[in-house]
Amino acid sequence: MNNPIALESKKKNHHTSKNPEPRFFENKVNCKLPYGIARWAWVILLVPATLIVYGEEDASSSDTKAITFISKYCLDCHSPPKPKAKLDLSRFKTLKSISAEPMHWDRILQILRDGEMPPDDHELLPSPEEQEEFIFRIEETLLESACGDGISPGPAMLRRLNKSEYSASIRDLLDIHFEAGQALPSDGAGGEGFDNAAETLFISPIHAEKYLDAARTALQYAFADTRSHKRFLIARPTDSTSPEEAANRILKEFLPRAFRRPTTHQEIGQYLDLFNLVYIQDPSFIEAMKLTFEAVLVSPNFLFIAEVPNPEPEPRLLEDHELAVRLSYFLWGTGPDKELMRMADQHRLNEYQTLTTQVLRMLDKKNAAKTRNFSQNFVEQWLGTRALGREFKPDQSMKEYDSELEGGMKYEPVFFFNEILAEDRSLLDLLDSDYTYVNRRLARHYGIEGEFREQPKRVELKPESRRGGLLGMSSVLAVSSLPHRTSPVLRGKWILETLLGDPPPPPPPNVPELEESEDPDTPQTLREKLEKHRLNPTCASCHDRIDPLGFGLENYDVLGRWRDEQAGKPIDARGTLPGGMTFNGPNELKEMLLERKDQFVRHLTRKMLGYALARGLTNEDYCTVNRIVEDLKENDYHSHKLVLGIVHSVPFRYKAGRNTDGLESSVKSEFENLDDD
Repeated sequence: MNNPIALESKKKNHHTSKNPEPRFFENKVNCKLPYGIARWAWVILLVPATLIVYGEEDASSSDTKAITFISKYCLDCHSPPKPKAKLDLSRFKTLKSISAEPMHWDRILQILRDGEMPPDDHELLPSPEEQEEFIFRIEETLLESACGDGISPGPAMLRRLNKSEYSASIRDLLDIHFEAGQALPSDGAGGEGFDNAAETLFISPIHAEKYLDAARTALQYAFADTRSHKRFLIARPTDSTSPEEAANRILKEFLPRAFRRPTTHQEIGQYLDLFNLVYIQDPSFIEAMKLTFEAVLVSPNFLFIAEVPNPEPEPRLLEDHELAVRLSYFLWGTGPDKELMRMADQHRLNEYQTLTTQVLRMLDKKNAAKTRNFSQNFVEQWLGTRALGREFKPDQSMKEYDSELEGGMKYEPVFFFNEILAEDRSLLDLLDSDYTYVNRRLARHYGIEGEFREQPKRVELKPESRRGGLLGMSSVLAVSSLPHRTSPVLRGKWILETLLGDPPPPPPPNVPELEESEDPDTPQTLREKLEKHRLNPTCASCHDRIDPLGFGLENYDVLGRWRDEQAGKPIDARGTLPGGMTFNGPNELKEMLLERKDQFVRHLTRKMLGYALARGLTNEDYCTVNRIVEDLKENDYHSHKLVLGIVHSVPFRYKAGRNTDGLESSVKSEFENLDDD
């Protein structure tokens, strides 16, 4: 076995060369599991290669120590007949059985790191050294399982454009300001929680009918607008140009843009035949072109992102035009522009520096309108703020809520995230910042002085504004509340799930609802009611990690307005987490989250990688996630490092072959050739 330190050194030198290329095998020196403990990185680097998994012990010895820990400290609660939280650990007899369920054990490790288990009142508790050694053993076991054989990309992409992508693609193709996909059925979320996931983008008879209606309506807009139809009607019949010749010129320019790749003479000929057939029946050039364009816009070549499957056994790079499409739908949510297509036509897009240059160009503030399309689709689904005004509508008692305020609330995180991308700001601004974006209505809502309009505007925040970062935004605070009151439970769950990627388990059945009735003689704060609710031991085990986070935001009401009292009593915004960490109010809560910044950034990386790949992540993808996070940590968490890390990664730039049997041999040969590069 080669020395991992030497391999890593070679790899780093290689990546500083003129045109560095990512390698399939992302060495396990750089691969830790999601939420891995950073302090173990130096241990891994110093351990000899032959000892990297088990140290000086053999596998059976490691099995014994790990399983003994589980038996000694865990099985009292987590074994049949009624294991707590329905977590039965008695079935894990070896490290191999643990590595077979990596996602399950990743969650268990996070609970251990957070100090939630074993509980403080448990009769027998491990020493800190025992617990750290156990976590380390399990991490390394999962690491070896996930990353030991290298990184395999996913299959060639085949998926339908979702509703948003369809609208944007039609808008750019025809140069019209019209939401062509407005009447299309809504798309469900899949993969990592996004509606661009291939596994959910099926097509049904109703889609076919709706696509035809949408194409006809869009073309009516385009042909009626002189500015728009000049974009695609680049030729007309004249005395010297026949209708067929004019149509041929138009299709040669239009089809590659519609299909997002070069087109063949045969493809152009098929649509030209259709034009001629229609023109013979009704000799109107405009009507014949309109019907021909309809056929183009309902073609699978337009409606689907369809990469050519890789027939070889080993992974291969995407073809340049395929890469251009992946890139444009990731960062813009629409098809490639002329510059991307030009680089693809020249077969230069797969060059490391060219690809980097194109990514930075696409993220530049000159393209803010296009990146805002990505920001809106990604942010609203990640944060859940798309629900505002849809699934979530504040109670009618919230008299201040209106459409203008709703618009300002929804756009604040979108414009905010878009600046982070355009200006290459730190991703940690998402947790705390000294700026935000507000329109006229939201500025009044927050009590921010200045001149504002309906369009959101950047503002510097004063310390007394009590804003800054996602947790001070009204949209986030609203969708993590109930329509008629705040909910520390929902807000705590939102923080765990959305920011930290550590969702609590669902509540057990038959748990009583929180008492909503109010005794006028003895009014209670929401905190007092929840304290009663938590007296139930079944409830307390989960609420002890959820509620404190939500209490930290209790100074904000349902719509995010600041308040100091509830039910005539001062707001108590203190929180104590399992393990003893305490905070008071939103500012200290944000400080606590910044202490867990690597967990936050890792989760954000996972979400964005899943969005970029348009699929759910595999266990092997987490090695890519970790490598990106390590690079972010070394570069002050700048947003461009996240995007470039994803775009240059093996899963994004490659597609799998028929099988991966040859992957290991190709990996070895690649490393053997590093010295020669």
